[in-house]
Amino acid sequence: QQCFVCGESGATITCQERACERNFHLPCAMEGGCINQYFGRYKSFCWEHRPEQAVEAAPEENTVCLICMDPVDETKSYSTLVCPACKHAWFHRACIQGQALNAGMYRFQCPLCRNKGAFLTEMLTMGI
Repeated sequence: QQCFVCGESGATITCQERACERNFHLPCAMEGGCINQYFGRYKSFCWEHRPEQAVEAAPEENTVCLICMDPVDETKSYSTLVCPACKHAWFHRACIQGQALNAGMYRFQCPLCRNKGAFLTEMLTMGI
């Protein structure tokens, strides 16, 4: 199979959307805006069919990532995520991924409101 991100052969991950035939390599997933869910059935989605955060929130002007303190995008996106519980904690995808790797499954929580349940469920769904 040919990877739709890099164009090379040997892509073994297929988007789980029924009619989608996009394939990609695991290392190409982030570059291609894909999401890999590491729970349940371990689903993967291409950039077009990936899940999006349902929470209705937009960052205020000059909002920064709570982890690196750099500005975040002006809206939710693949690279900018928000805590579904407090709706005030904004992160870059790479920053919250690093936080998840350091905290582990049982200590991973929102750095602002410390919510575990809704936060963990949402982050797992978003591929963190």
